Amino acid sequence: MLRNEVVLVDIFDNELGVETKENAHKEPKLHRAFSIFIYNDNYELLIQKRAAHKYHSPLLWANTCCSHPKMGANIKESAIERLEDEVGIKADIEELYTFIYTSKYNDNLYEYELDHVFIGKYNGDIVLNPDEACEAKWISLEELSDDLVNNPKNYSTWFISCAPRVIEYLKNKRG
Repeated sequence: MLRNEVVLVDIFDNELGVETKENAHKEPKLHRAFSIFIYNDNYELLIQKRAAHKYHSPLLWANTCCSHPKMGANIKESAIERLEDEVGIKADIEELYTFIYTSKYNDNLYEYELDHVFIGKYNGDIVLNPDEACEAKWISLEELSDDLVNNPKNYSTWFISCAPRVIEYLKNKRG
């Protein structure tokens, strides 16, 4: 499977085959994805601004890393590999939950994903891959919560869908 293909799944995450990203986003077709959230010792989340050349959601803020695993691949291992590739981070991550969402971007582009949400802790340097992101920053849970409410247009649709649950998880963990 190539990087421009996604794994089609049913609502129970059973693999059905592969499709090009372009076709999966035009139909729409349910496909597997993952979203990684990295936080630091101060319970700040690392978010990234997507590169300007991305075919959907360019220049919008999103979670630390997001992508699509290959057919038959271990989802966690795929997520760890992409985390290093996108932001230069080597960290242990754990899966928090999965969810399905759909979003229409324009007349011929949709997102319909079964998203595996991972979280991990990291304190160190960030090395952005310019093919993926143009900016990254650490943001407090409170500041992010307020900005998601007041400026949702600045964020990707999947981030708006999954960030609140991650923020609550981290607030409870922080105490």
